[in-house]
Amino acid sequence: MTDATGGALKKRLASLTRELMLIPGLSGYEGRVRRRLAACLAELGLDSWSDRLGNLIATIHGDGEVPSVMLFAHMDQLGLIVRKIETDGLVRVERLGGVPEKALAARSVLFCVGEGRDVPAVIANKSHHATQAVEKYRVLPYPELYIDAGFESAAAVLAAGIDIGTPVVYAPEVLDLAGDRLAGTSIDDRAGCAVIVEVARALMAAEHKPTVHVVFSVQEEFNLRGALTATQALSPDAAIQLDLTLATDTPDMTGRGDVRLGGGPGMSMYSFHGRGTLNGTLPHPAMVALFDRAAAAENLAIQRSAQIGVLTDSSYVQLVDAGVACIDLGFPMRYSHSALEVCDLNDLVGLTRLLVAGIQRIDTGFSLNRDDYEQ
Repeated sequence: MTDATGGALKKRLASLTRELMLIPGLSGYEGRVRRRLAACLAELGLDSWSDRLGNLIATIHGDGEVPSVMLFAHMDQLGLIVRKIETDGLVRVERLGGVPEKALAARSVLFCVGEGRDVPAVIANKSHHATQAVEKYRVLPYPELYIDAGFESAAAVLAAGIDIGTPVVYAPEVLDLAGDRLAGTSIDDRAGCAVIVEVARALMAAEHKPTVHVVFSVQEEFNLRGALTATQALSPDAAIQLDLTLATDTPDMTGRGDVRLGGGPGMSMYSFHGRGTLNGTLPHPAMVALFDRAAAAENLAIQRSAQIGVLTDSSYVQLVDAGVACIDLGFPMRYSHSALEVCDLNDLVGLTRLLVAGIQRIDTGFSLNRDDYEQ
């Protein structure tokens, strides 16, 4: 890509990432995001379809006798579910996904009732003037929190379309920070979705490439469910998962690695959840070699990451059929799972270029035999 093309690429990535960040799509309720992404694919000339779980899938047909690839990112976001409506109109919730409780009090949220009918609200925070000293440094567990949308009765809440099971998300917002940095809601993983659209655009125009199955998966934040069913249906030889890479360039994160915002895309060399779900991903050596070589050939920066506490869809995708050669690639991101995550648009550009260059290197000579790589 020329510099001029790169500038146009950055503008498209910025525009679509911002747009997707503002569309609510809690796990299990991704319909609005899915429909927008389906329209993006249609604009590229790609037909797409959805499975029963809600994954959005499209196939870019490539050269025969070449390993097939599934390129995927999740389109859902974490949030809350209405659990109880009090008689006074206040609402109690359950947590859906890894919502950090210390980031909840005093946040603005959105009850997702339907397009044009969503209801804004705030998560209550006890008035400072009535807060006792013993309370000041206590993080309230989410069952003790309540949401205030301004209603004065349960009947008024129900009349607004809010009921048990209604999804709740951080109020969608986007902030333009200095340079090319974005802050806001659900950068994880709407930025990854935007990158996939741009990779699909480039691969559609490429003369030689493998067959690539593009998947925007659902329910990743709800125990990694969607991508598994898509993989079972598509049976790819290799899979590339796109998500955040933990940025470690802030004072609270420096001991966890050397990944910095603006330093280029990330490649995970090790992930392990270590909490609850004892699963993770060790990347297939063929995929590591593929992207190392692509980065070197295209003079692209690539940052390596190894983390406990991280879990992605590839953890289960790699176990389908006789095994899928998986790798996690991503963009550095700060403040994960909060209402104001931060990324750098230049990393999204670098990730897009790395993916296009790497995928196009998959040809008849590309081996997935581990003995060709392991020393």
